Amino acid sequence: MKQALIIGSTVVDVTVRLPRLPVTGEDVIVESQSMSLGGCAYNVSEILRQSGVPYTLFSPVGTGVYGNYVREHLKRKQIPILIPAPAADNGCCYCFVEQSGERTFAALHGAEYRFEGQWFSLVKSSSVECVYVCGLELEEDTGSVILDYLEEHPEYTVYFAPGPRISFIPQRNLERMFSLSPILHLNGDEALGYTGLTDSPEDKKAGDKRAENPGPEGRTPDNLREAAVRLTALTRNHVIITLGAHGAFHMEPSGKHALIPGCPARQVDTTGAGDSHLGAVIACRMKGYPMDKAIRTANRISAAVVEHAGSGLEDEDFPRLNV
Repeated sequence: MKQALIIGSTVVDVTVRLPRLPVTGEDVIVESQSMSLGGCAYNVSEILRQSGVPYTLFSPVGTGVYGNYVREHLKRKQIPILIPAPAADNGCCYCFVEQSGERTFAALHGAEYRFEGQWFSLVKSSSVECVYVCGLELEEDTGSVILDYLEEHPEYTVYFAPGPRISFIPQRNLERMFSLSPILHLNGDEALGYTGLTDSPEDKKAGDKRAENPGPEGRTPDNLREAAVRLTALTRNHVIITLGAHGAFHMEPSGKHALIPGCPARQVDTTGAGDSHLGAVIACRMKGYPMDKAIRTANRISAAVVEHAGSGLEDEDFPRLNV
């Protein structure tokens, strides 16, 4: 089996738990605070590692207190750092988790998001089957060097998860990425927002009702299906739109689509759920699963992730999911 190349960030997640986000000028008492490894690329790679799928985490680790934390904890996990240390501080991500389990991020960008073209010579390209790319790196002014490398290797299957920053990525970089025909992974808000489609209160209510009772054909709101149509037209490949407890909407390049139901979960912390979902899709596809089975498995894994504090699963918990 070839490997997955996971391009992106590894950061320190500073998780702050509080009853709710404060409004301007308010004082809210924090319930707890903790630090752990995180970052989109790292979260994706953890699911691959736990699935037993070969991968390379291609993530710069900078200097400073956060860079030292990342370097030390990757070493403890015996995860190699392939890229030479940049002479710049690593950033961090502040994760504000409310009692509902919903999270809000405030990111301090550092060396972990910036890439240099010569680093890609360290990759054994012939061993790579697929590549994961997050949107945050393409937003940086060095994002073009990632695209340069991918354009040199059209044989790769590209998984692209631009996240909520999709509208901040330079249009030229988005066009170059879409021309690579990536498998696109977004959540419902991101998909509707980028395509300019929105739910009225009536549409949202009706959509929620249909998602709870999708029926034999997996019916979904018209605007969600239209968003997938528009996105598929851009990428000419699979589009996966995650819908939390309602599962995930999948559209094939042909236009065939289905709502793949989610799994019941007690929502504790949604941090890393989307990253883990895509990590599971990549792992399953590398194992030869058809896409619908891969998404069904990913729904189960992301449901397990939201039931735990933090951005992923402990190694001892993963085998219980029977992936």
